[in-house]
Amino acid sequence: MHSASLESPRILLAHSYYLAYDPKQTQKMRPYPPLATLITASVLRQHGYEVDLFDAMLARGVEAFHSQVDAMHPSIVAIVEDNFNFLTKMCTLRMREAALDMVASARAAGARVVVNGSDAADRPDLYLVAGADAVIPGDPEPAVLDLVAAWTGSNGLKAEAVPGIIIAAPQNGETRRTAPRPALDDLDHLPFPAWDLLDAGSYRRAWTAAHGRLSWNMATSRGCPYRCNWCAKPLFGKRYAQRSPENVAGELDELRHAIAPDHVWFADDIFGLTPAWIEAFARAVSARGARTPFTMQSRANLMKPRAVAALAEAGAEEVWLGVESGSQQILNAMDKGTTVAQVREATRELRRHGIRCGWFIQLGYRGEQWPDLVATRNLVRDEWPDDIGVSVSYPLPGTKFYEQVRTELGRKTNWADSDDLAMMFRGTYVTEFYKRVRDLLHTEVRARQARDAEWDALERHEPDSRSPAGYPAPP
Repeated sequence: MHSASLESPRILLAHSYYLAYDPKQTQKMRPYPPLATLITASVLRQHGYEVDLFDAMLARGVEAFHSQVDAMHPSIVAIVEDNFNFLTKMCTLRMREAALDMVASARAAGARVVVNGSDAADRPDLYLVAGADAVIPGDPEPAVLDLVAAWTGSNGLKAEAVPGIIIAAPQNGETRRTAPRPALDDLDHLPFPAWDLLDAGSYRRAWTAAHGRLSWNMATSRGCPYRCNWCAKPLFGKRYAQRSPENVAGELDELRHAIAPDHVWFADDIFGLTPAWIEAFARAVSARGARTPFTMQSRANLMKPRAVAALAEAGAEEVWLGVESGSQQILNAMDKGTTVAQVREATRELRRHGIRCGWFIQLGYRGEQWPDLVATRNLVRDEWPDDIGVSVSYPLPGTKFYEQVRTELGRKTNWADSDDLAMMFRGTYVTEFYKRVRDLLHTEVRARQARDAEWDALERHEPDSRSPAGYPAPP
């Protein structure tokens, strides 16, 4: 029984990514606000609802959520994961445990509960059994809005008539999907995130203590038009919806006044997509005087000279490319749609424009052998990216890759946390081998960076006549 009155709903928005539960990410200390959660909050406000927020990112643990529920007595709890956060998409066991705990405690407190996120979309039964009334497997904003209206009796619908949700059938408890809901493609009509619900000061303190500046997140699009066969798309599907350059520049301008970050992380799977969009964005940012250093993600085949020049003009500081492997054979097996030659040229083009280049590298893909690993190592040594992120292939439900290795999966189908790096199918080598390769690749990049820093330091010194060799005298 739901004991809370829904006449005037007390709505709590929440997410379940606790930085404290991921040692690797805690050490990195790069916390970002729950972007999707904050946009959903703004949509509810836009329609006259009052909302509160539970922000798990910098909380100590689920006990903080329990305390807020006990103090607030919400009638509706919407757990909307930050679907722009790649760590959320990873669906680690520790965060799943936290989410299920939050569902159960909210239900026990008498609240109606709806959940949206990659893991819930993949495993709705887990969340419904834990106490959720509904799971949203797509864009959260319209479905949460309709559910709140149904639960408060303000739209004349019953919850089971709300399109685009998964519920438990009352007859047998099995999951049932309601009528499909069209994808949300007109992103310019969404309000900007409800930043005022956050404790922005906590983020600023965490960032500046660790990195000397505050970085903040934005997103300009949803989805990805490419077909890498290991990449899961449980929420946004295979579409690519993009905001207008002027709308994004407007948010950047408002963010500058509301939060004043030193840097922006664009969390899109692919930022910009076309040179024309990036050029228009650069013009819109310049017109508003809102230019802010930023980092974004893209693909090697998209980093053409015109696009890179526009990125530099717009303020790009760093671009991360999904390189994955130095072996063309492995890239082809992944349906990656890029070539090793494009990786080389993209990295060099970014460097020519003074933009740092980071590479995402994936080890252990099905069929990868020692020569493929050597090809990846050699590509790193040839092009020397400014940074790398190394992972192993991770079978995610709904992907072609998952189906290829499904019969090889053991009992463990999710990593415990982001540093787990466990091989969950029968790869060529074992987990510890790939961890060693990862560490060696990182060591190579760091060693090159240290050598470059030493040479740069020498170059900055003018010859000093007081030194016999013509070099700066020792201090």
